[in-house]
Amino acid sequence: MKNNKVILITGISSGFGLEIAKTLSLKGYVVYGTVRSAVEHLPDVHYLNMDVRNDEEVKAAVNTVMSEQGHIDVLINNAGMGVGGPVEFISPEDVQKQMDVNFLGLVRMTQAVLPQMRNNKSGTIIAFSSIGGLLGLPFQVFYSASKFAIEGFCEGLRMEVREHGIKVVVVEPGDFQTGFTGNRCKVSSADAFKAYPSYERSLSSAEHDEQTGLTPDYLADKIAKIVASNKPRCRYMIATPIQKSSVFLKKVMPDMLFSKMIAWFYKM
Repeated sequence: MKNNKVILITGISSGFGLEIAKTLSLKGYVVYGTVRSAVEHLPDVHYLNMDVRNDEEVKAAVNTVMSEQGHIDVLINNAGMGVGGPVEFISPEDVQKQMDVNFLGLVRMTQAVLPQMRNNKSGTIIAFSSIGGLLGLPFQVFYSASKFAIEGFCEGLRMEVREHGIKVVVVEPGDFQTGFTGNRCKVSSADAFKAYPSYERSLSSAEHDEQTGLTPDYLADKIAKIVASNKPRCRYMIATPIQKSSVFLKKVMPDMLFSKMIAWFYKM
């Protein structure tokens, strides 16, 4: 069954983006997805070559959708990456890349679609944060920083655009089995392992949880329900009960005690 809603998703080459594009296209939505390199195409999905770090490519991608469809109803800001390692050993270039992809990329996409959503007095912007945007993660500090930034950005944006009929939804996934783990940019210097003996053990524990976590199709089904909803919630935490409880405990436990609990969980 055809659905005239036009969906634009960033980063559909693998993981969440791929499953979301597949699920929404099967439900009859008009789906556009961005990729940075050549990949095998899904049927009934329109592919756009674009890097969220490139202003001109972002504008060109949005203009293409607008020229072909005349409107964009839902923007799903999915593109993201991770940097792992002790703060003092992560290069300024990797810090910049982390923030540029995860946060500034989302900002570029949002700014590009807002004018037509405002003119149409409707639209939904879905932003991918993370449990790591609610809890500071050791040895993933800049990843957490990028996701904390998304949380604050969306909280303010939601109030700004409400009068124009635009909805802003934050999705906060926990650990999932995707290519994110293998694609993480990690510090591997001997000096880092020597200075921070818990680093290798801690990140290995986190990556084990990712690789044994929920599957991307579970999240894609949740996204489909958000897209179909006329009144979506402001945020959706999509995670295991243990991960959800950790967010609750942060609100009620003393800071120092909570930090000790998280450090223990990450084998520090």
